[in-house]
Amino acid sequence: MMKKTFIVTALVLSSAYGFSQDVVNKLIKEDDVRKVISTLADDNMQGRATFTPGIEKAAQFIEGEYKKAGLEPLPGNADFRQNFKMTHLTPVKLQASINGADVTADHIVAMSNSTINWANNADIPVIKVGADQNFQKEFGNIRRSGKSALVLVDPKFADFFARIHNAFGKGTNSLKPAEGGPQIVFVLGTFDDVKSYTVNVEIKSEQLPLFNITGMIKGKTKPDEYVIFGGHYDHLGILKPMEGDSIANGADDDASGTTAVITLAKYYKKLNNNARSIIFVAFTAEEIGEYGSQYFATQVDPTKVSAMFNIEMIGKASKFGENSAFITGYERSDFGKILQKNLEGTQFKFYPDPYTEQNLFYRSDNASLARVGVPAHTISTDQIDIDKYYHTVKDELSTLDIANITSTIRAIALSSQTIIAGKDTPTRIPPATVN
Repeated sequence: MMKKTFIVTALVLSSAYGFSQDVVNKLIKEDDVRKVISTLADDNMQGRATFTPGIEKAAQFIEGEYKKAGLEPLPGNADFRQNFKMTHLTPVKLQASINGADVTADHIVAMSNSTINWANNADIPVIKVGADQNFQKEFGNIRRSGKSALVLVDPKFADFFARIHNAFGKGTNSLKPAEGGPQIVFVLGTFDDVKSYTVNVEIKSEQLPLFNITGMIKGKTKPDEYVIFGGHYDHLGILKPMEGDSIANGADDDASGTTAVITLAKYYKKLNNNARSIIFVAFTAEEIGEYGSQYFATQVDPTKVSAMFNIEMIGKASKFGENSAFITGYERSDFGKILQKNLEGTQFKFYPDPYTEQNLFYRSDNASLARVGVPAHTISTDQIDIDKYYHTVKDELSTLDIANITSTIRAIALSSQTIIAGKDTPTRIPPATVN
């Protein structure tokens, strides 16, 4: 009798999974996926860099897709734009002299919220990073100290110094207004005992507008519980020409993820049976520091967010082959186990992140939500260790497998069913463990 009951139960489950998969396949079509990603990755978008006309075009397109899907704005928003501002600080003048000898501007890196005028200040410590030290480690320690300092760096570290000069020389960004804070100046060169120094840095402060594109479907029975589907719609814009091409289209990174968000919005609106409310968000400014998701995380009550699906680079088959994807931070909650349970009876399988040395859990927008305790994970198929198109002008639509994108979106739709229905809730991620 027990064996017969088991067989009947298995047949019922198999039938249910088959029905669900038929619905998903019918509502999520490869041609529709192709149309969306073709627009987002088109040269007309000019690489969707933050603060450019290209990202404005992308935003308008996504807004149009949300409207066609029948989404509504988030509570308190007049439309699909979640507007906020970022403080951009640019050093417009860099001058320094050590023991009366002038230092060239390319050998100076300033990190400050305000103008610097130092002349043998007794209260500004001078720190030397010698050739026998680890500059990368010392760089982090000095920044985390929260104290002002003049840091003299041995020429042995010219390569790493050039990297931070490139990273910070064009300015720094913050979601907070520029006020106070430490003033740190790094100077590359060989210096004897410092008997005199002057440092003059002029800082330009700007408030620049940013906007996530957000929409939602209210839950039918649990409207105050939320599930988030997100992906970033910004990319790198115009880069140094390569074989005559200078537009970094970001087809995989992350037009593919944004396409998934739009497609899932249309899918769930057509089903119209979600118990929990669903938020769909295209994050801005991920490439320059995950600022869109950082701001978004301050606008939601994390205790009411049941899960966050961040979708990043699903344009090519994973290292595990077709019908597979990986989940970052798999061990941090039972999010992945729930998804895989919901895929029983299908060919698709989710795996733990195989690239833990790459710190992918922290390198996308899921981290902003995880830091406030949300079970927030990134789903990806990218072979990041060998992806020769990553962050180049070669990341174009022609390099992608639309069938892979479609199958991954369908798998996300199937695997999220019980979370959307309010039947499963992933274990929360302790905020203290995400830093």
